[in-house]
Amino acid sequence: MDKLYIKDLEVFANHGVFEEEKRLGQKFVISVTLDLDMHAAAVTGDLSKSVNYGELCAEIETEFQRESYDLIETAGEKLTDYILSRYNQIMGVSVLVKKPWAPIHKPLDYAAIEINRSWHRAFIAFGSNLGDREKNIQTAIDSLSARSDIRLLNQSSIIETEPWGYAEQDTFLNGVMEIETTLSPADLMTLLLDTEKLLKRERVIHWGPRTLDLDILFYDRLVYDHPHITLPHPRVQDRLFVLEPMVEIAPWYIHPVLGKSMTELMEQLKKSEV
Repeated sequence: MDKLYIKDLEVFANHGVFEEEKRLGQKFVISVTLDLDMHAAAVTGDLSKSVNYGELCAEIETEFQRESYDLIETAGEKLTDYILSRYNQIMGVSVLVKKPWAPIHKPLDYAAIEINRSWHRAFIAFGSNLGDREKNIQTAIDSLSARSDIRLLNQSSIIETEPWGYAEQDTFLNGVMEIETTLSPADLMTLLLDTEKLLKRERVIHWGPRTLDLDILFYDRLVYDHPHITLPHPRVQDRLFVLEPMVEIAPWYIHPVLGKSMTELMEQLKKSEV
């Protein structure tokens, strides 16, 4: 990936824990590294296919001065969020914020924080079998796609399926959406759980009825085992109601552990059920 650098941009702002920092302000020195594909701009000479770093410097100053925060960590996080949401062509950003006048009463060049964020590709399974199923699903999709840290790239058809794991319940509506997100896997999982709560999901019976079910199937090609989330989802290959929507929108996506495409996994599962 190509990189664009902005180094040591001086901005006067009012961030800091102490009242004097908020009232008087101080100098901050900001460096930014952008990950983007600059080939089209280089070949055509068209600046619109890259990033106008003059305009970006002005925007960095405006955004960094917009509010006053106790922590430069917060100011840096807000700045990375702005850059990634403002410029669709930027796939990743690193923001270094130096604080040369840090009030610690010790000689130093500066205190600093560095924040690195990028867009990640993820597949989210959704399902519902209680209440207005279609409305539940659409409300969840609208809520997620309205966020600045999520981009909805693709969505499968919604299919009606028999319940899995616990048979004594109504049929489900299921599907899969493909997104890009700057959230970590843990933060994305927390967001999905909060969205389920918004739709009044109650966890009474394991694999039982639910107004909304949201699961991370894949996150980039990450293999990750944590008490609250396992990636890839450990039962992708066992669930036709997951594989059919995946085959519709990403048939040749390779399972990072099993080494087989979604098409191959679906065919394998269908053969095993004959």
